[in-house]
Amino acid sequence: MPETHIGTSRNRDVDRRSEGELIEAGGGRRQAADLLARFRQPDAPDAPAAPARTGTGPRTVEEAAAVIAATASRFLRGRHTDPELDLFDAGLTSVDAVELVAELAREGGVRLSLDDVFADARPGRLARRWAESSGLPDLAPLPANGTDLVPDPAGAVVAAEPTGADDDIEMILADLALADRLPWCDAPEPREPTRILLTGATGFLGGHLLLDLLRRSDAHVVCLVRAADEEAAENRLGAALNRFSLPWSAEVRRRVTVLAGDIREPRLGLSDERWADLAGGVDSIVNVAAAVDFLRGYPSLRRTNVIGPLRLAELAMTGPPKPLHHVSSVAVFNELGIESMGEDDPVAHITRLVAGYDKSKWAGEAALRRASEHGLKVTILRPGAIAGHTRTGAYNPQDLSTGFLTAFSRYRTVPAFRAMNTAPVDWVSRIGAAIICKPEAWGQNYHLTGRPDTLPELRRDMKVAGMNVRVTGWEQWRADILRRQDADPLPELEFVARLLRSSTATKLCEGLMFGPPATAERTEAFIARHDLPEPARYDSRAQLRTIERMAGDGRVKLPDRDDAPYLWFTETTEGRIGGVDDVGESRCTMSLTLSIASMYQVLQHRRIDVSGTVRCNRLHPQPLTVRQGEIWVRPDEGIPHQHGTDHPLLRYRLALVDNDGQEWWLEGWKTARARRDLWRQSRTLEITVGRAGEPASFAGVVRVPAASYVREQIDGIHVDPRLSPQEQRLAKLTWLGWFFVQMGKGLAEPGMRAVADLLDLRRDAIDRDRDILRRKIRKLSKDRKRLS
Repeated sequence: MPETHIGTSRNRDVDRRSEGELIEAGGGRRQAADLLARFRQPDAPDAPAAPARTGTGPRTVEEAAAVIAATASRFLRGRHTDPELDLFDAGLTSVDAVELVAELAREGGVRLSLDDVFADARPGRLARRWAESSGLPDLAPLPANGTDLVPDPAGAVVAAEPTGADDDIEMILADLALADRLPWCDAPEPREPTRILLTGATGFLGGHLLLDLLRRSDAHVVCLVRAADEEAAENRLGAALNRFSLPWSAEVRRRVTVLAGDIREPRLGLSDERWADLAGGVDSIVNVAAAVDFLRGYPSLRRTNVIGPLRLAELAMTGPPKPLHHVSSVAVFNELGIESMGEDDPVAHITRLVAGYDKSKWAGEAALRRASEHGLKVTILRPGAIAGHTRTGAYNPQDLSTGFLTAFSRYRTVPAFRAMNTAPVDWVSRIGAAIICKPEAWGQNYHLTGRPDTLPELRRDMKVAGMNVRVTGWEQWRADILRRQDADPLPELEFVARLLRSSTATKLCEGLMFGPPATAERTEAFIARHDLPEPARYDSRAQLRTIERMAGDGRVKLPDRDDAPYLWFTETTEGRIGGVDDVGESRCTMSLTLSIASMYQVLQHRRIDVSGTVRCNRLHPQPLTVRQGEIWVRPDEGIPHQHGTDHPLLRYRLALVDNDGQEWWLEGWKTARARRDLWRQSRTLEITVGRAGEPASFAGVVRVPAASYVREQIDGIHVDPRLSPQEQRLAKLTWLGWFFVQMGKGLAEPGMRAVADLLDLRRDAIDRDRDILRRKIRKLSKDRKRLS
């Protein structure tokens, strides 16, 4: 899903980014885990808010609000907190919220749950919740709701008196009414943009979209970045792009203007002169900025996700009309039981949405649809879960797809879901940029969800990666994850654990996982017209770079040779060896076990692990044990050695040790030649053997007996017994299919090269015949001239 604010939204005067990114970053994970583990108990969603009316605790709502505000100010660098100021907007992070709840219970005599804080983080509203649960009588009327927008006499949108609405639905209705107060405008000129205002460029999708807009058009891009000044804004943008492996080069800087502002503030926090310059200077607006926090309530998210788009709509309708391209989310369909998710299908019923994030994205779309009745040209882009980049592997640590993949790989269990609407960020940004730059595409809804992933496909991909998973029911999976996280906290999974402990966020997860797959007929038609990459499933190949990067960050645990083997079989070879310059005379046998920890191991590295023994009296009276060994399949892509014609099929590298502790090495090659005895070539191994640290002393040839090849290496394949019989058959077929394709390529390459050489020789012969004919013709011409 689109993201600009990692963690929570903040006031631009307060920078708590370091705390908010503590879990996401590589360093400090243990400290974050300790912090969250220490305050986990108050986080239980079902724990009642126990009364805290002690002798030293607050006795009125006003006293409780003062206590909450004072305690919260410790996390906001001592900043004074107004009872009606949202603590997350003031700079509180999700990690801070955990400790705030604990400190209020321990020191302030106010017991709240994390759900209370995330639902509405204004101290006055939190005090009211505490008072209701404590049984305080005669509660005073609730204070006003906060600032909204109304037009001044000149038609601009400015701050106004509060509305007084408290219920989410009443608040949403009041916010939607703000769109009716926007000015009227004509349709924009249908031409490709030359100067684009982009919000959210410091987020995961926004950063990639910035680069795609620069790549796919000649437009100059103005990036609105929340910061104290332009220098700080530029530094923040550059750091964000670098974090996602995106360039911040001189050429990018030349085509980008960074502007310090805030979509939550009137006129984007700009001066009147800046506002007027922007209204007349840009010809397209792209809004990617969003507060993405699945735990916070609608009152805490509305300023960024609803009021922010309305402020951009006002800018689009001021001066020359401009199109507004708004990145929303398929979360607007997060109603359990909804039948379809088409681009023009009705979105969820607002009363059936539970999570504040879903409500805020729903309200943002609804407000802009109302604004379109005033003439605003609005394009709605709806991604699903936004996965990692297929080439760089960059990923968003706070996206649900990242959190779930981390949990799947760590605990090897998957909930039985219906479909996951997941697409890689490079595809989403590429298609989104194309839509923005094509005027004929404006004014429509587009689903940038790729091809949905199903449960069987996900299981198959994880098997290929060596992560064999067990499917359980949703509630069983959720309880199992929380139990394991409580027993052994993993910093990488605290984000997911917080979601699963929250009843509100759990409903959001259920809506995403059990809703119907999204359809995208309009997007697919646009892609076909403009020869763009078709939506493809985010499968094991596409996510390979991301999985490796997540493994490097400690989020995903890939199988290795220390794990129990995923698949194994035996290989017996027999032959003779002798001195390097002698004819082989001593009998040699190798009894090896070949194994792989995962299909990922062979697909990515083409490596097979080896154990077993080597018996040869010329080396030692007793068998030599393989201390460490591996086989490389088609090393160097089967390219023959310099000045050679043998194409390598397999390379054996074994470290051996005998009973006396003496170490040896063995290297062997299976090669392919342009001959007819392909079956023999695939079973023949040329080996050299020597003592550790010394050159080869012995050499010879061993072969796999024809009678044992099928028995051991096909019929004798063993698979992890923890897999079901069907999964074991699939594992065998996957391995055999891959291995025989590799061997077939290797055996065919020498013949293909011989044919190519013959064709080259024939071409040379044709060239020689042609040259001889030309010389004869020239000679005849000279003779004729001389005779004439």
